[in-house]
Amino acid sequence: MANLRRHQRKFLHRKAGKLKFVRAAIVQFENLSKTYQVGPNVINALRDVSLTISEGEYVSIMGPSGCGKSSMLNVLGCLDRASTGRYLLGGSDVSVMDDDSLSSIRGARLGFIFQSYNLIQQLTVIENIEVPLYYQGRGATESRELAIELATLVGLQARLDHKPFELSGGQQQRVAIARALVNDPLVLLADEPTGNLDSTSGTDILKLFDDLNRQGKTIIMVTHDQNVARHTKRAIRLRDGQVESDGPPA
Repeated sequence: MANLRRHQRKFLHRKAGKLKFVRAAIVQFENLSKTYQVGPNVINALRDVSLTISEGEYVSIMGPSGCGKSSMLNVLGCLDRASTGRYLLGGSDVSVMDDDSLSSIRGARLGFIFQSYNLIQQLTVIENIEVPLYYQGRGATESRELAIELATLVGLQARLDHKPFELSGGQQQRVAIARALVNDPLVLLADEPTGNLDSTSGTDILKLFDDLNRQGKTIIMVTHDQNVARHTKRAIRLRDGQVESDGPPA
């Protein structure tokens, strides 16, 4: 895929006469907390979380209901702001950005994949993939060529003119993945991407994520399913808004 490795910046360091590749940090949380006021009560959704995710990593975020997974995803996706601490995305401190800047960051640096696909039912496969490009003001010819390229990447080259209701759940999720890739984002954020799929379709989607990660894409996936998490290379487990463990999936 064209430009798929645009952000694959690796820095060379010499140590003991050898060359060592060091991946750039893409996501950095520094003592980050998120609280919500619910009536007279204060909910501590995230508590003093510090972590770093480097380019090319494939990470799952796990934990029981209410542990802070959704809050972390919202902060990662610049959909919500941290209450305290810092969040650096690709070296930019998004904690201090205004709403317009956050919107620009979401459109340029992040790709979102949801459990419910979030496709526009009136549009075809190719048109759904083109939507983010339309909002960026890309030319029609360029947008169509890139959308076709991405549809082919996810195996939908024969379905370009179909609408979502004519597709299976797995095919709809493939459209959503292609749409998330159109801006060549720094990070793909996936929220339970196989949650609405049967086991066969879910396996196919996870294989697609595996392929994208092998090609260099940084992927952060929220899931409660240990079998899904096994596809990732690092599992961050949350409990009561704090990082309980961080390492290879079980």
